[in-house]
Amino acid sequence: MRSLCSVQQKIPCVFLTEVKEEESRKRACQYQVVATEGLNPAALQADVDCALATEKLDGTCCYVTVYKGRPYLWARLDRKPNKQAEKRFKKYQHSHRSCEGFKWNADNDFKTVPETWIPAHRVRHHNGHPLPDEHGHTPGWVPVEKDNKQYCWHSSVVDYEVGAALILRPSAEDEDVLEVAAVPLAELLEQTLELIGTNVNGNPYGLGSKKHPVHFLVSHGTIQIRNPPPVDFQQLRSWFQGSPEGRVEGIVWHCADGTLVKVHRHHLGLRWPDGDSCFSDRMAVVCVDSVTGEYADLQDLFSSFSALKGRCFSRLQDIRFDP
Repeated sequence: MRSLCSVQQKIPCVFLTEVKEEESRKRACQYQVVATEGLNPAALQADVDCALATEKLDGTCCYVTVYKGRPYLWARLDRKPNKQAEKRFKKYQHSHRSCEGFKWNADNDFKTVPETWIPAHRVRHHNGHPLPDEHGHTPGWVPVEKDNKQYCWHSSVVDYEVGAALILRPSAEDEDVLEVAAVPLAELLEQTLELIGTNVNGNPYGLGSKKHPVHFLVSHGTIQIRNPPPVDFQQLRSWFQGSPEGRVEGIVWHCADGTLVKVHRHHLGLRWPDGDSCFSDRMAVVCVDSVTGEYADLQDLFSSFSALKGRCFSRLQDIRFDP
């Protein structure tokens, strides 16, 4: 179950974008970034019409790589400018109508990150220091430790004792059915995945409950969109609005040369979430093996799912641990 392309950087929109002088639909105090009808030259160069279209899931990005000599789950953490540098950067942007030419001070301009932080792949460096992107952020990762409450929901989907992760993936027998499985972390090395669930991004998929939260990891590129619309502004907008398969947050295209491009409903002026999603309405089956031995009595997510082994649910969002 290898993912197609690792998501290490911010994925550009498949269309050229422009900034509107209105509040963002995603976050307060930000401008609205919307798509124009012109295709991004990078998408054209990568032959996006022949790319594989996959569902963009609404969660938080994770990464599996080695830490302390074994496979570990890492959480996304961008190194950001401190207040003084951010103010200077915005002033420069406003006066120059561009961020091109702005000079960062690698030693003094950025907030402190944990010692275990690593920059994402393909981050540019200068004199040994990682350089920020055009927004002043440097994408990176921190290992998910079991005792770090900040990443408790990340921790819930990994068991370092047995070296496994809770994965949601298409079933090998029927790609329309989603399968919950415990997968060795070693099989996920160098993949990026999306953590989704009860306590992530407002839970747009309606998973679990406050008393019994449910979370999964989904490898990027594994949820394919069947019969996607052409990469055309109007046809995509109509598909999001009128097709049952269009009840998704967005599309990520995986191009043959490794290029990734995306479109989000917000790029097209559409709401998200907007009712039940296509993803949460899919049938799901639990295939997590029974827990035995020293950890059998622990009330963790692995134990809860192992108790449901073999159960089939008509919708993903119907999975519940409540009595």
